[in-house]
Amino acid sequence: MIHDCKKAEKEFYQPGTRPVLINLPEFVFFTIEGKGNPNDASFGDYIQALYSLSYAVKMSPKQGKAPAGYFDYTVYPLEGVWDLSDAGKQNITGMLDKNELVFNLMIRQPGFVTADYAASVVEQVKKKKPHPLLDKVKFEKIEEGRCIQMMHLGPFDSEPESFRKMEDYAQATGLVRISHDHREIYLSDPRKSAPEKLRTVLRFRVK
Repeated sequence: MIHDCKKAEKEFYQPGTRPVLINLPEFVFFTIEGKGNPNDASFGDYIQALYSLSYAVKMSPKQGKAPAGYFDYTVYPLEGVWDLSDAGKQNITGMLDKNELVFNLMIRQPGFVTADYAASVVEQVKKKKPHPLLDKVKFEKIEEGRCIQMMHLGPFDSEPESFRKMEDYAQATGLVRISHDHREIYLSDPRKSAPEKLRTVLRFRVK
C-alpha cells in the first residue's frame, strides 16, 4: 500500500480552517534557500531542483538504487519558510515588497533517506539532469516543535486574514509567537488551480 501523507498524516497536512496547536516531530528534508519575488520566473528553478531530487528518491527502485527500508509513497508537498530581508523589515511604507522576501523551500523525504543516501542522490541527479541550483540544496533534519497551524483557502495574497486568526488564537491561549517567519505547505498547484481554490497549510512556531 502506498503511503500518502495527506491520508496517513492528516494532523500535519489536512488541518481544519480554524487554528489549532500542534507539536511537530523531527523530519528530514531537501532544502534550498533564496531571496526574491515568488512571482518571478526564476523562482520556479528552485522548485525544479527540489522536485528533481525528490522524484529521484521516489523512483530509485527502478534504477536499482533503492535505500534500505524503502517503501512506496507519494512525494511530499512543497513547503516554504518565509521571512523578510533586513531591508524589507525596515520598509516604513508598510507595503510588502515581494522582492525583499527570503525563503527556504523544502520537500520532506521519507525517514529511510539518510544523509549519505541524500548526498548520493544529489550527485546522481547532477550527472543525469545538471542544474545550477543543485549545488545550493541541503539535506536537513528539522524539528518545528510547538506550532499553531490552520488551512488557508484561497489566494496567497489573502493569507494575512488567516494569520490574524492564528495570532488571535495564540493570544487567547496564552501562547507567544517565537519569530516572524512562517511556514506554508502547498497542497494545490497554483498553475492548475484557480486562486480561490488554493489550499495552503499555514504554520508558525510558538512557546
